[in-house]
Amino acid sequence: MRLLNFLIFFSIVISINSALNYYIIRRGLDVIPQGSPNRVYFVWLIIFLASAFLVGRILENFTLNFFTSTLIWIGAFWIAFMVYFFLSFLVIDFFRLLNHFFGIFPSFITNNIEKSKEITAYVVVGITFFTVLFGHINTWFPVIRNYEFSINKSAGNLKELKIVTVSDIHLGTTIGPKYLAKVVDKINALEPDIILIPGDIIDEDIRPVLRNNSGEYLKKLKSNYGTFAVTGNHEYIGGVDAAKKYLNEHGVLLLNDEAQLIDSSFYLVGREDKDISRFTENERKELHEITDGLDKSFPLILLDHQPFALEKAVQNGIDLQLSGHTHHGQLWPFNYITEMVYEISWGYKKKEDSHIYVSSGVGGWGPPIRTNSRPEIIEINLKFIGK
Repeated sequence: MRLLNFLIFFSIVISINSALNYYIIRRGLDVIPQGSPNRVYFVWLIIFLASAFLVGRILENFTLNFFTSTLIWIGAFWIAFMVYFFLSFLVIDFFRLLNHFFGIFPSFITNNIEKSKEITAYVVVGITFFTVLFGHINTWFPVIRNYEFSINKSAGNLKELKIVTVSDIHLGTTIGPKYLAKVVDKINALEPDIILIPGDIIDEDIRPVLRNNSGEYLKKLKSNYGTFAVTGNHEYIGGVDAAKKYLNEHGVLLLNDEAQLIDSSFYLVGREDKDISRFTENERKELHEITDGLDKSFPLILLDHQPFALEKAVQNGIDLQLSGHTHHGQLWPFNYITEMVYEISWGYKKKEDSHIYVSSGVGGWGPPIRTNSRPEIIEINLKFIGK
């Protein structure tokens, strides 16, 4: 069944990718004169770009070298270019349709169609290039966001707790040690009491992480209580056993459907990723199975990668839930889709007595490009005001 689900998902992705690139080819050929050899070059160029990411990912499972990395980088960038070329052509075709029925184009366009097409092509390429360039630059400069929440519980001798949380680092080929070192330095500069990572630390295949020795920078994270994390769906996609072993060996303490009492003051609750049953024979525990035996007079902090069924946090006495996964769409306008799928696509919400924060992530999947959000590091100061 899992193989069937994967094949269905893979087929859908390939079909969508093929359809979008076919549309781009058709619209691109409209600009290139009939009989020009550039038409053939253009078609093969788009085919290469469209297949580069997938081919690179497949080859990465067998060998790691400059060629596979280059394919992944080229293909990752093309994903973003593809999205914005498609959207641009879609808008142009919408206006062409309006012109067909209502004649909205002025005469300086209709009197010289070929020249108008050429100018439009330059405009589309220019806008798309600068959009992708802006998104790429934006990817490498994480912002620090500060919050302060109050919890009506006592936490032993603690009156407050400084949490620094980052999600969705996605260490791999495109997110490597140089960027991770920057993130680690920013986290350490905040002098946190505890560091929490709600999943997707490793992108997919762990081989690029091993090759780049990225874990050495995870070891440099500094806090009073340590660095804790849970699995995300990408740890399962790439092989969860190897990912867990690697993270535990590099100073990241994974909570696997379990809770830990920290300093006799507060509980950390960590859930396995929701997709565990898609990639293994196992099922994750229900939240109440993890929390039923806990002393809920202490604060409860939950790490759960995918922010589904947030009402369960309220029902089980969770005081603070930290999640990621959504990337808030990463590329505009996909944030509108994530806003429809998730109760919180990004940011903070309070449900009764539960504080919930869904991070847009500090890294990203696929294209190292963000056009609708900033990569973020979250500093949360918890105040315990119980008796």
